[in-house]
Amino acid sequence: MVFKTIGNKSNPVILFFHAMEVIGESSMPVAEKMKEKYYCIMPTSTVYCSGQRYQSKRDEIQQIVRFLENHGIKEIELAVASSIGADLAMAFLTEIKIPVKHVFFDGGQFAQIGKATRRIMVPFLYIAMKSLYWSKGKTLKRIMWCDDDKIKPYFIEAGKNLTYGNLRRQLTDSLEDKPFSELSEELQKHTFWEFGSIEEHFKYRNAVMQTYIYGNFPVFEGFNHMQYQIQNPEGFARMLETIIETDRLPELAFTMWYRGK
Repeated sequence: MVFKTIGNKSNPVILFFHAMEVIGESSMPVAEKMKEKYYCIMPTSTVYCSGQRYQSKRDEIQQIVRFLENHGIKEIELAVASSIGADLAMAFLTEIKIPVKHVFFDGGQFAQIGKATRRIMVPFLYIAMKSLYWSKGKTLKRIMWCDDDKIKPYFIEAGKNLTYGNLRRQLTDSLEDKPFSELSEELQKHTFWEFGSIEEHFKYRNAVMQTYIYGNFPVFEGFNHMQYQIQNPEGFARMLETIIETDRLPELAFTMWYRGK
């Protein structure tokens, strides 16, 4: 992994888990808006790091834990996970002993995909991701709903360093067709599972709601995958701050709200 940070180390910590096909710095536009109050940590998965070999989710988690321990971090104010980053974040939340006070999943890809299907996916995903680097981002809109200049450089950089072997090993133990991990009732109450109403991943929402019955499940009406985060990092950052300060979303005109038990 490679770790980027911004902000004062003495401030409360926000830990970002990035989406597939981008590097950890894809969270920098949001982190820039939060750096005065928080210490933001943005790991890049080993999958997208030059010269590194992806081993397993457990190894990724251990790398993050070592970083936190080496920097004297004993508590995380907020974990933010986007898309497939939710898969790693959920494993992190269930395996580590470091307290996490709040969690926000942005379009979490809570897919449960069989091993054979994941194996078939690898060559198609690899070509799609490498094409972003080869074309300097021109193929982005064919892969995702947008080709916004705010996010494009992070797709290109991820494609540059991606290897077929790392992607294959990542999908071997990601998005597995196993029951969702257990979270304590208390942590569920401080966790927000957000989906855009028109994104493909919206189809996972009901299964998540049925599993984490004490959680919070806002829907961003009319929004696509990670659209609010990408197009309005200022608004997204202020939303995260409100969650930290009040344990609720701010009043957003496009939000349909559902709260668990």
